[in-house]
Amino acid sequence: MSVRAVADAAGTSTRAVYSLFGSKEGLVVDALARDAFAVLFDEIDTLVETDDPAGDLVDVGVVAFRRLVLEHPALYRIAFQRIVPGLDGGPELVAARQRTWEQLLAKVERLDAAGRLGDKPVPEAAVEFIAMLEGLANAELRGAVLRLLPEGDEERAWRNALTTLVRGFAACR
Repeated sequence: MSVRAVADAAGTSTRAVYSLFGSKEGLVVDALARDAFAVLFDEIDTLVETDDPAGDLVDVGVVAFRRLVLEHPALYRIAFQRIVPGLDGGPELVAARQRTWEQLLAKVERLDAAGRLGDKPVPEAAVEFIAMLEGLANAELRGAVLRLLPEGDEERAWRNALTTLVRGFAACR
């Protein structure tokens, strides 16, 4: 793959590609980050929606997000840890992030509709949920924190932490 080939295929100049992605590596990282968000979106999309919005939101983390982390750790790191400094991403990456964000907001909005967010705004709860996901993901990938648990208890730790967070939203006043 070359920047010239990408520019030719897109009907633009190499200057435009470099302007948008910074480098050939930036172009590759952008594509990989898009893949990560596509995997996550598809994982969330396959979850069966139940009459329990809190449990459904916890499943977004435990089933969908954790699967991305464990099965595609490099994609997770590229998309969420932004291992390439200064890469904002092209329009397709921005759109993939936005689509997944809106998917998460819909799950949190169900929690709000059920009266389980207290006074917390939906976007704020979604950001806090993502922060917890990333913390759990980093701890599991690093191995240091979750290694203190009995082997095989990692999923239970994710479920307990996310359940505590989601239940705590209702207490926000």
